Amino acid sequence: MARRGEGQTRLDDAARAGWLYYVAGRTQDEIASSMGISRQSAQRLVSLSVAEKLIKVRLDHPIAACLELGEALKRRFGLKEVEIVPTDPTAESATVGVAEAGAAQLERWLKQPDPLVIAMGTGRTLRAMIDQLSPMDCPQHKIVSLTGNISPDGSAAYFNVIFSMADAIKAPHFPMPLPVIVSSPAEKQLLHEQPLVAPTIALGQRSDVTFVGIGEMNMNAPLLVDGFLKPAEMEDLLQAGAKGEICGWIFGEDGKLLEHPVNERVASLEIPSRETSTVIGLARGRRKHPAILAAVRGGHLNGLITDEEAARSLLAS
Repeated sequence: MARRGEGQTRLDDAARAGWLYYVAGRTQDEIASSMGISRQSAQRLVSLSVAEKLIKVRLDHPIAACLELGEALKRRFGLKEVEIVPTDPTAESATVGVAEAGAAQLERWLKQPDPLVIAMGTGRTLRAMIDQLSPMDCPQHKIVSLTGNISPDGSAAYFNVIFSMADAIKAPHFPMPLPVIVSSPAEKQLLHEQPLVAPTIALGQRSDVTFVGIGEMNMNAPLLVDGFLKPAEMEDLLQAGAKGEICGWIFGEDGKLLEHPVNERVASLEIPSRETSTVIGLARGRRKHPAILAAVRGGHLNGLITDEEAARSLLAS
């Protein structure tokens, strides 16, 4: 038999240490003794089990301050679903906490027995959320992408979640074989009329629940970094007052979609109606505060998952 590689053996050890610590409730000293390693090695293995997502840690206890902020946001902006997670002031990641809460929320929808159409946006936060999902069999549901799955160079868009979600969730998945932004309105219309695309658009328009990321607009924005926009286009959008985007749709401070040539070229589906779909936006981090505020002002969302700092910023606006 082929020998297992050193890397795989270390993951085996990390999985064992993580199980002993988080499931069996052993101390790091006990883990070190049972595995015949030092306490420092046991500590590193436990940390590795979380870093490699072999163990997924979630908070089930509702923190009172977070609940109060959530209720205040519901009243202030007319939202129906709000979840606030604690803020880690030292966290560099823009997804920490929000991704785990989003995964738990999505799993609650996936566990429903009645058939649902679940629409997914794109972005780093949603990708991190999908990485937190537990494997599930959900043949009764349909998962549809709101945005194109193709990068400007023709490769698969890395932060589009529909394919990574298919690895964890056994359900019919419907990708969108388009770029997020195309070259012209005429090209957009032509692509939307294609036999492989039109049924996906129709399916997305009747989604029961929608999960989307909220993107900021600046010279470090994902739309620019990932190549969907050119620097000159981003500069022009910023001069026009762009504050945020959802699935490529760009809006200003008041939340209204900008009347700009770029929005005429967005090939993504329109954000589903909040009258018929629960549209949940996920975002955290100070640089996203203006985008989150604009998104809720514009009524693009009726659900929000964010952190305490962003919640307080919204309420102080």
